[in-house]
Amino acid sequence: MILFEITNTEAHPAYRALEVANGNRQYHFLQSIVAAALDMQRPFISQHIIKAFNFQAITCLHINPGEYRPCRVTVGDHEPPPFYRVPALMDDFVNYVNRIWETTDPVVLATYVLWRLNNIHPFVNGNGRTARAASYFVLCLKLGGWPKGSTILPELIRQNREEHCAALQKAHDSFNETGEPDLADLHAIVSRLLQEQLNSA
Repeated sequence: MILFEITNTEAHPAYRALEVANGNRQYHFLQSIVAAALDMQRPFISQHIIKAFNFQAITCLHINPGEYRPCRVTVGDHEPPPFYRVPALMDDFVNYVNRIWETTDPVVLATYVLWRLNNIHPFVNGNGRTARAASYFVLCLKLGGWPKGSTILPELIRQNREEHCAALQKAHDSFNETGEPDLADLHAIVSRLLQEQLNSA
């Protein structure tokens, strides 16, 4: 059963209810995989983990959960790379993140992960949810644990969607123009909302 194929809308109550349930399961999985990675002393990210985040987010909502998209997508003013480039781009992305892992500030690295996954947009749906989960996964591993707070960073970013999307678009535009993303605004948002999470503890 794929609810979007049945309802043809994300506004249907059944779709919305399952979307919320999937989000809760994704957050539980995120917390579990952070704990497992720390226990096993495996502080790095992998495509398998990223695909698992997407599967948790969109299973039974859309086709191809946890699989790279087989088609073109557009996201507002951003047109992600062609689908046939996604596997190679994801290889490069994961290798780059793991290569700079030890030498990069936790918030800087989490911000980069948040942007680049949204930029590549590797899945048919749930890319924002996947990017937020992957970014927080990286942050938690870099910090050595699950930060305290009543509302976690991925949820705070979702609640500040308009500001977040504007910062993403600024990074996309600068990347298209110069080959380097301007992540200053996005980094400021992540830093502020992380502090908001910590203050709520």
